[in-house]
Amino acid sequence: MTEQIGVSVNFSTQPLVESLIRDAAMLRLGVKRLDNGVTLVDAGIDTIGGLEAGRRIAEICMGGMGTVTLAHSALTPDWPLRVHVHASDPVLSCLGSQYAGWSLSHGKGKEAFYALGSGPARSLSLKEPLFEELAYQDKADATVIVMEVDRFPPLELLDKIAADCGVEAAKLTVIVTPTSSLAGGLQVVARVLEVAMHKAHELGFPLDDIVDGSGSAPVPPPAPDFITAMGRTNDAILFAGQVHLFVRGSAEAAEKLAHELPSSTSRDYGKPFAQVFKEYDYDFFKVDPMLFSPASVMVTAVEAGRTFRSGKLDAELLARSFGA
Repeated sequence: MTEQIGVSVNFSTQPLVESLIRDAAMLRLGVKRLDNGVTLVDAGIDTIGGLEAGRRIAEICMGGMGTVTLAHSALTPDWPLRVHVHASDPVLSCLGSQYAGWSLSHGKGKEAFYALGSGPARSLSLKEPLFEELAYQDKADATVIVMEVDRFPPLELLDKIAADCGVEAAKLTVIVTPTSSLAGGLQVVARVLEVAMHKAHELGFPLDDIVDGSGSAPVPPPAPDFITAMGRTNDAILFAGQVHLFVRGSAEAAEKLAHELPSSTSRDYGKPFAQVFKEYDYDFFKVDPMLFSPASVMVTAVEAGRTFRSGKLDAELLARSFGA
């Protein structure tokens, strides 16, 4: 891809991080400076947090290059509150920042800590081959990483993250968002556009040809246990996520993408994700990767002026997942 000149997801995100920390009390977040200088933001482990915190964290995940809003919609009448996402550069915002692609771990056995990191820090560490395809490398002296975890990361891992990003520990902010929390659930569902972008990439669609995009999905009710909460956040996208992509290229290529994108094309579609996960012995690698995509897709070929649609929202499966 063409190298992004003068675009820094880290620079764009810093005002959002500063605002999140400044408004922590109002947002019911916990903020503390750790012994190594790292700033830790707790969005649901020892704090309540909330939907607004999750909305802001989602925009941080998107590298400050996307908008995340909440609104009621008739698309899912039983679950009218939906999160709406837009990114004018969905490739960089979603894949270059929001995608949880940095595998993080520390320790062994029962005490081992494992997480997937998302956010602007990924573009500094460059631990993923994806960045070679994006031809993007950011430069910054401060950064932020978001982890979807229910316990705090060890200091040793945070020191390593800072070193891998080439920043001082005191310039690293770490945001932790348990899936079972309101903030955590919302920031996961706000990945509805990113999920479509990732699948388009897996399908081999040229990323250079994706010029704009938006998406929405219902906000799921939280659940106290991780498996149920994780299942609901996935199902919000799989059964009721809607995405609209604007692409360059031929109408035929746009039509092909539209028909291949929806979650219903997967062999594992048709059951709540928590059930699918259990049947595969809780092994993500056994789940069909083509499952992770929105329920309904629109793809507009901007040069041909044609729009193609595929997939549909499934209220029955959504109700089974959400417990209503």
